[in-house]
This record gives sequence, structure tokens and C-alpha cells, in this order.
Amino acid sequence: MPLSPQDDDDWPTLPASALRPRPETVDQADGDAGTAPSTRAEAAAAASGGSPAAPVRPEAPASPTPGTPAAAPSAPGAPGAPAQPTAPAQPTTPSQPTAPASQPIVSSVPTLLPAPAAPPAPTSVPTTAPVPTRPAPAAPTALPVQPLQPGQPAPVQPAQPVRSGQPAAPVASAPVAPVTGAPAAPAAPPSIPSAPPGAPGPAGTAPTVDPLTSSRRLQREQGLERRSFLQQDPREEPARHGGRGVLNRLGFSLAPNAQERAVREDEHAVSRHWPGPRTVAVVNGKGGAGKTPATVLLSAVFAQYGGAGVLAWDNNQTRGTLGWRTETGAHDRTLLELLPQTQRLLGAQGQSADLAHFVHHQPQEKYDVLRSKPIRLAHENRLSPDDVDAIHAVAAKFYRLIIIDSGNDESDPMWLRMIELADQIVVATTTRDDHAEAGALLLEALEDRDERSARLARESVVVVSQADPKASSADVAEVVAGYQPLARDVVQIPYDREMVDGHLRLRALAAPTQRAWLSAAAAVARGF
Repeated sequence: MPLSPQDDDDWPTLPASALRPRPETVDQADGDAGTAPSTRAEAAAAASGGSPAAPVRPEAPASPTPGTPAAAPSAPGAPGAPAQPTAPAQPTTPSQPTAPASQPIVSSVPTLLPAPAAPPAPTSVPTTAPVPTRPAPAAPTALPVQPLQPGQPAPVQPAQPVRSGQPAAPVASAPVAPVTGAPAAPAAPPSIPSAPPGAPGPAGTAPTVDPLTSSRRLQREQGLERRSFLQQDPREEPARHGGRGVLNRLGFSLAPNAQERAVREDEHAVSRHWPGPRTVAVVNGKGGAGKTPATVLLSAVFAQYGGAGVLAWDNNQTRGTLGWRTETGAHDRTLLELLPQTQRLLGAQGQSADLAHFVHHQPQEKYDVLRSKPIRLAHENRLSPDDVDAIHAVAAKFYRLIIIDSGNDESDPMWLRMIELADQIVVATTTRDDHAEAGALLLEALEDRDERSARLARESVVVVSQADPKASSADVAEVVAGYQPLARDVVQIPYDREMVDGHLRLRALAAPTQRAWLSAAAAVARGF
């Protein structure tokens, strides 16, 4: 509300003790400590360009450097106490800027005791002109604080009367320095930024290493890997067969039983691809023991679960029947027509599609058959070991798995060279005594031949087929038990009439028979 001369007495007058002195400012432009007049008369004289009547107050000595302990003040009159020097007064020069006339200047000497808080200013005071403000310095500077001597009174700026219509002058506050006899606590030393990890330190010291990085590196060197956020173990697929599979098709989520898990493990073993081609020789010195059905059905299983790239090769020099038990392609060529083309196929111009002129593709099971020519006499079908090597080189170039159906003569060069090229052998036999005895004698002969042949015999797989439907389970178990000490694995194949005559197709067999051949193929695959 507006003030009038009559209301002059009601205006609150601030006591002199409520005003706290304001420290002097340092002129940033000239670098000299400015001195300000202590009264309004001196301020007015400075603004009008005149010189003040009173002499300029001497400048206070600079405060001690931050971070060093301040000297303890001595009591006045104490014996031996040196007198405190005072800085000479510096006259004000015209080049130094002066404070505005309307800005109150207070002493830089702080009060001994903390001053009480000033009463709040009126909410609205009418002013006739805006109050000039002091320009802010370019950069903040530290204000020196002069400690008081014990017993020295602190000069107090006299209060100025407030006239009607004139705004109240702002009151500046200055920090209060404690007056004690003990020196001030030294400031904390400035923090020195640490060198980056691995940076070289001072001479004779090791390079600095980040402890977190060092700890993680040591863990990796010790083989302690962190746990991955990704799921490590794949989730098991729900059951698809049997009663559990029926319930899962209705909306349940049941895990497979042990039988279905075993089937999945065999499928996984058969579907694997190995680095480099593999060769399997199916052998038995007795005819009719089931070598050709074993060659055909093992090839079908590997091709069905592992993809294409499977070749069934008839290496029989005495009227092999592999071509009779499989489908015929668009031609009637055999391995005898392939031999003259082996060098061209092994060259840079050879392509896998060129083999279609010599092999017979099985469209359902997705494997190829390299047939012999059974209508020719045995001496006309007989090949040399070099011929076997040439055919095997072409087959190994374009196929990942080669399954060879052998003849019955274990002394034939074709048979012996086949054993040299084989990575694994499969002994095919039936429950007949002569077939089982012939297979066992062959394994014993390989054991006595050389170390490589002995290893093939120990790592062999025996496939026991129940060719006679009248054979009892005891007869089958007796043959299986007799081969277990001789071979790595023995697999029993149940009787199936689709295996007796005609073309052999895996899909035409009964479900138990297909499952048995899958187990036989998985046993072979685990030996690679």
C-alpha cells in the first residue's frame, strides 16, 4: 500500500545490529582490489565524479591460500606477539569502476556473531523508479575473509533512514568466521583423476588395471564363463505317439514316455552329417544271410532321416541281386559303364548330375543304387582292386555315405579291397545256424588278420533277421547272445513277409520292423 509522510512512524525501522556487512568485490577487469565508500555521502561523491572528503579505507590483507592452515591469532598486548601488518592504502584511480550511487556499500569485515535474520519485506512497495542492480562478475571469485582479533569490535554499518516512497536498500550478508585460538582445519587435497586401465604409471610402477576388468579377465582365464541369458537346453517336444500323443492332440501337453524318447534319440543319431564321407561294408561268407536286404533298408533309413547323399553299391562278383531288389531308373547302366568315366568325373569338370547316367535313383527313399550286371558270368563281372579304388573315389566325392553289398568269397580281391576302404562293417545273419556260424567265423578271421581289421571286428554291428517265421524267440535270443561278445552292438529284426521277395521298400514294412531297422541304423551311426 502507498506510504505517506504521516505513516513514517509506522514504518518498521531495522536496527543497526540486523544489518550484516557485505564483503568487498574484486574488479575482474583491472585485477586490482576495489575499495568502496562506506557511507552514502561517499557513494554520492563517487557517482558525481568528485573525491570523497574522507581518506580511502585501507585494503584488508589477503586471506591464506586454500588448503593451508591459517595462523592462530594472538591476543592484543601479548608479549612477543608480532604486530599484524596492514596493507598500504591504494588511492582510487579514474580507470577503476565505481559502484552505482544507489547501491549500498557495506564493510567487508564480518561480524563476530551471527546476525539475526532480517524481517520479511512488505509484499508490495510502490517505487518511483527501478532499483539499479549491480552487474554480475564474469566469473565467480573467492572472497577473502579476514579473521578478527580477540576483543576487537566489529564495525557495524549504521542504519539508513527509509524515506517515504523510497525502496528499502537490500541487505547483504557475509560469512561469519569463527574466532578461536586453534588453526583452521586444512582443506582436502584436490582429487587427482586416476589413469585409464592399462595406462603406464610413474617410473618403476606397474600399469594401472581396473579391478572389475581384471577380475572378469581372470575368471575367463580360469575357465569360469558367465551364465548366458539364452536358454541352453532345448525344450522337449511333447509326445506325438501312443495315448500321450492322443491326449496332446486334444489340448494337453504331456512329455513322451521312455519308448518314444528312445526313438527320438535314434532318429537324431541317424540324421547327423559327419565331416567327410563314410563307408559301411555289409558282409557274411554265406549266401542268403540277408546282406542285400540289410544294404537296401539301411540305405533307406539313412536317406529318409539324414537327407540325400546315400549310395548303395553292389560289389558282388557273382551275380549280385541288389539291382533286382530295388527300382530301375531310366537306363540299365551298371558299374561296368561307370569305370571308363571315373577319371572325367574325378576331374574339375565332373558334376554330381553326371552320375544320373550310371546310378538308379529310388524316388521314395531318396537314395541311389549302383548296380552290377548279374546276367554276365562271374569272371566278366570281376573287378581289380584298382577298379574298386576308382569307383570308391567317385562315390566318396559325391556321396556322404556309401553302403556296399559284398559277395560271398572272402578271398576275392574285390572283397579284400572293400574291407580296406570300410570305416565300419555290418554282419548280416539270420537265425539259421549256418548263417550265424559263417558270420562268427568271419569276425574271428578279421581279428587275426591285422590291427585295422581287428578294430573293424570289435566295432562291428550284427543284424539278426528272423527269416523263418517258425523260429521261436528262444532261437533268436540264442543267436543274439552268441554275437554279443564278438561285436559292439547286436540288433534283432522281427520277421516281416515284405522282406522275403520282391522290391524292398522301407515304408512297406510293418511298424515294428521299421523301428528295428531304425535302431540298426542308429547303432551304425554311433560308430562313426
